[in-house]
Amino acid sequence: MTIIVGQDSAKARKTLSAGGKTIAYYSIPAAEAAGLGEFSKLPASLKVVLENMLRFEDGKTVSLDDIKAFSDWGKNGGRNPREIAYRPARVLMQDFTGVPAVVDLAAMRDGIKALGGDAQKINPLTPVDLVIDHSVMIDEFGNPRAFQMNVDREYERNIERYTFLKWGQKAFNNFRVVPPGTGICHQVNLEYLAQTVWTDEDQNGETVAYPDTLVGTDSHTTMVNGLAVLGWGVGGIEAEAAMLGQPVSMLIPEVVGFKLTGAMTEGTTATDLVLKVVQLLRAKGVVGKFVEFYGEGLDHLPLADRATIANMAPEYGATCGFFPIDQETLRYLEQTGRDKDRVALVEAYAKENGFWRGADYAPIYTDTLELDMGTVVPAISGPKRPQDHTALDQAAQKFLDVVSEYRGTSTSADAVGMADEGPAPTAPVDPRKTAKVDGEEYTIHDGSVVIASITSCTNTSNPYVMIGAGLVARKARALGLTRKPWVKTSLAPGSQVVSAYLEAAELQEDLDAIGFNLVGYGCTTCIGNSGPLQEEISKAISDNDLIATSVLSGNRNFEGRISPDVRANYLASPPLVVAYALAGDMNIDITKDPIAQTPDGKDVYLKDIWPSQKEIAELVERTVTRNAFTSKYADVFKGDEKWQAVETTDSETYDWPASSTYIQNPPYFRDMGAEAGTISDLKDARILAVLGDMITTDHISPAGSFKAETPAGKYLTERQVPVREFNSYGSRRGNHEVMMRGTFANIRIKNEMLDAVEGGYTNGPDGQQTSIYDASMAYQDQGTPLVVIGGVEYGAGSSRDWAAKGTNLLGVKAVIAQSFERIHRSNLVGMGVIPFEFTGDDNRKSLGLTGMETISISGLEGDLKPLSEVPCTITYEDGTQKVITLKCRIDTGIEKEYVEHGGVLHYVLRDLAKSA
Repeated sequence: MTIIVGQDSAKARKTLSAGGKTIAYYSIPAAEAAGLGEFSKLPASLKVVLENMLRFEDGKTVSLDDIKAFSDWGKNGGRNPREIAYRPARVLMQDFTGVPAVVDLAAMRDGIKALGGDAQKINPLTPVDLVIDHSVMIDEFGNPRAFQMNVDREYERNIERYTFLKWGQKAFNNFRVVPPGTGICHQVNLEYLAQTVWTDEDQNGETVAYPDTLVGTDSHTTMVNGLAVLGWGVGGIEAEAAMLGQPVSMLIPEVVGFKLTGAMTEGTTATDLVLKVVQLLRAKGVVGKFVEFYGEGLDHLPLADRATIANMAPEYGATCGFFPIDQETLRYLEQTGRDKDRVALVEAYAKENGFWRGADYAPIYTDTLELDMGTVVPAISGPKRPQDHTALDQAAQKFLDVVSEYRGTSTSADAVGMADEGPAPTAPVDPRKTAKVDGEEYTIHDGSVVIASITSCTNTSNPYVMIGAGLVARKARALGLTRKPWVKTSLAPGSQVVSAYLEAAELQEDLDAIGFNLVGYGCTTCIGNSGPLQEEISKAISDNDLIATSVLSGNRNFEGRISPDVRANYLASPPLVVAYALAGDMNIDITKDPIAQTPDGKDVYLKDIWPSQKEIAELVERTVTRNAFTSKYADVFKGDEKWQAVETTDSETYDWPASSTYIQNPPYFRDMGAEAGTISDLKDARILAVLGDMITTDHISPAGSFKAETPAGKYLTERQVPVREFNSYGSRRGNHEVMMRGTFANIRIKNEMLDAVEGGYTNGPDGQQTSIYDASMAYQDQGTPLVVIGGVEYGAGSSRDWAAKGTNLLGVKAVIAQSFERIHRSNLVGMGVIPFEFTGDDNRKSLGLTGMETISISGLEGDLKPLSEVPCTITYEDGTQKVITLKCRIDTGIEKEYVEHGGVLHYVLRDLAKSA
């Protein structure tokens, strides 16, 4: 609902006509005319936030000074970091993050009743859509039965979770669930849910138009910025607060303008473009900033390509990557089946309110950079970071450098590291290993591609690269080629529309013929649901310590994410995924070496099977139709027979099943008092882990599979859960007992307290090596507070609330790092864990931290100001002490209140209980 606004911003309320209707809106030009500031040169992305201030100005949560601060932003060269309260129009969730969010809401209903409040106070005030897309796993592949068998297994594994989500759909208002098998949440959002301009009724029954905005519990929520919908990822904790009516506390961001010129050349794809953009923006440094794309290059950039670039904003570190409304936005809305009156409203609203990107669009930016798209070359990124951009013609040599360094034989000055250090010989050595696969007529070796997956919202939302992949398959099939026998191939579209146009183009038959059968509609390999490799291949890799590789059309390739059998993971366009499946080897220079041979022994090169842009465009034009979208989304919330057959109870509060290993009542609100506490100084804390740079939320809270000997595996085994039913960490996020045992348990994480040990280990109170979980429990039994030490970009990657929740439940009171990624810092605060940054030249290495020190931080009690610098005393093992200065990353006043309450949900719960 649009709230009643204050007198001054009410002057900005105007009306416009569109689709035969008169609709109210809050006019930025009218606000400027009323003397509230100079806003015409603001970037469109920032105008969306300004409009939010105008619409919600009440003199309290949002003041006139907040509105005028946007004028000062322009006068100060694109900078004015004022704290504001922002209210998104809606919330988007997926099931991995959505299940724990609904668990929290159910627990909050219990909690508010315990405080004497009304359970119905715990209800989303902001509309929420949850799309089930993270649970399908690739158990079966490469045959016509794959899709149905994977769906059947998905329901077998996840029926407890699905029953719980169906209960939530009944129990909570404003909460809809998109059933399994529909698509990936971001693609469903782009193709169906998003409207670019939203409408609602105010208290007087008058229709008001305003920008479509959202926050989502998945970092790639940013994809919808390609459709000029401002959205970004937050942790489930922050999303829950937003859906319960709590504004998002944020600083007015800097906006970096990224000018695109020229046009893509023959042989390149949108994936090549976005991998280059990621590299450039990571080097630029845009963490916590908006990026807005502008320039004449946008005139040659289809919306699908824009969405690909917007999707990977978390990979380049920005809050969002925004594309303003223009003619291409309208074309896409029309093509994807949006109501024609809505399309008319979007155009009228954008032009009336200064959001339209025309030829004269030239806003003020904080900073800018530029890329001529004509200079983009075919590329991949890897082996473990999206920003590790590698031109395709250098990929084979770069991989050899990776292997050499891992084997400790590298002499290359620019090797992409997989080991931190190692002795180098005086001359280059080819260190590749080879292993015979038992029972098979082939060998595999360092560089064998064992997974080739067309997956993820990033690329499967783009018909140009998907049609391109199908054409590569068609040309390969015509030459008698197929995947190499050691390659696990899969096709997991982001929506059923993709299947519709691949079938209409008769390309699915070609993809099937070379092993890319449909395996499901969901995230699959991109989030680690790649499923098991053939047992003999897995054994050959493990027994011989091979550096097996994967090639996927995803957005993430962090260590330990894709498969426990794969060390080197590469992001590539869908056509290149098909090509690498045919080649089966990362050592091949795919740009000039033969990638395969025909049955009669003729060499086949990449150029022989690569389609032209004209071929792709003609098929896209013919098969990607409005009818494909309208028919596939006609019953989007209905689901198939399996979903309809899921039975659940109809109750206000949830009857927690004591025996469930998927859903458990979390401990956050038990025995919670009615009043907040205070922030205390940290005294004599021990170090749980000393971690390096670019520690991702995958390192902190992995999503994939785990083994029986892990703490999480032991927990399930003790409850008679067989290993084949373990599922994944991600699927068990509704059970805090599993998730706290999985915190810092990534198989590739390296705790610098230990010497060359991978996995979730540390030293316990007795100085002996043990699991991080067991050490934390021992420290908690002693009443000893804990800290974690990190490097730069701590918490990069997914908007994974369990990375903060697990940290909290392990007894960690503070994380001290050189720098934090935006979402994880916010999540830590939201769970009452204080983030601190080293200052000056201090870091874990310069301070000589081994993990045996004790840490005391003072200056936290009393009137702690946001972003204060506070003293920290390090007591070394020999008793010597050193005092350093830390920056407290409690960034805003409301964040301080969250920490005082023990977390944002505690804050909201107490507030709702008092209001009752």
